Amino acid sequence: MKQLSQPNDLYNKERKVCLAIGMFDGVHLGHQQVLKQAVQAASQNNSISVAITFDQHPANIISPKAPALIQTQAQRIRAIELLGIEAILIIKFDEAFSLKTGEAFIQELAKGFGSIHSISVGRDFMFGHNRHGNFKTLQKLGQKLGFSSHGLQPVIFDDQVISSTRIRTALNKGKLDEANQMLGRKFSIEGPIVKGEGKGREIGFATANLATKGLILPPNGVYAAHTRLNGKSYEAVLNIGIRPTINKSNPSLQVEIHLLDFNNDIYGEVIEIEFISRLRNEIVFNSIEELKEQIFSDIQHAKTLF
Repeated sequence: MKQLSQPNDLYNKERKVCLAIGMFDGVHLGHQQVLKQAVQAASQNNSISVAITFDQHPANIISPKAPALIQTQAQRIRAIELLGIEAILIIKFDEAFSLKTGEAFIQELAKGFGSIHSISVGRDFMFGHNRHGNFKTLQKLGQKLGFSSHGLQPVIFDDQVISSTRIRTALNKGKLDEANQMLGRKFSIEGPIVKGEGKGREIGFATANLATKGLILPPNGVYAAHTRLNGKSYEAVLNIGIRPTINKSNPSLQVEIHLLDFNNDIYGEVIEIEFISRLRNEIVFNSIEELKEQIFSDIQHAKTLF
């Protein structure tokens, strides 16, 4: 999948483009049908399928508080590529862009790409300054600029619309199975490994600390997980929490992963962690020995789930 810095990077007079536009955080089942519509339209019309998304959540600019993201940008790009999209344009969503009208946005896309065959969005898609543009606006622009518009109906799960907000709520409540069904895959987080205090190694269970700023996390606790590192998969046990037995003063939230049968230095590497199952809550132990015994038990429990 080609990554574009601007629309005319893909300029081709002989082939039109079929666009899918959205933030696509999580690339859940609803997003997937929008993206697949662009792929299908491109296939049927000798066109190029292009996803258009943003470098950050628009709420970072236009709202008092932005939601934690379900995916990193890299995860989002990979998930979109798996659906068959041929190119992706990631727009820098800053204050200047937020002031742009919906009509100006679409006109710039039409000019940059050369010729648009179709644009696919969710039926509730809003765009432009103050979110004044909607699907009807897009249809009118299509009539003016010569492209067709596809407004996909939302996907329903358990009698409710699937949305990124709903998935975040499920994850906050620890409802991993519910989130997985709406995502169409197991929930995972990704980030670089950063230096920790080395406490895990001191007690015989070396852990890697994951930087997860800005990402949604399930509740504190211990989880069985699959990890992907440098193209290889590893079984692991993950702890999300403040490590109350070790950090009795000044505790802070940490995400620590213990890779089974693995002891290499991976500081600075990017690792993806796929949640398999929650093993237990975070517990305060009376001693380090009790903690070590419980960690050993957690590992044995996790092995039965892989």
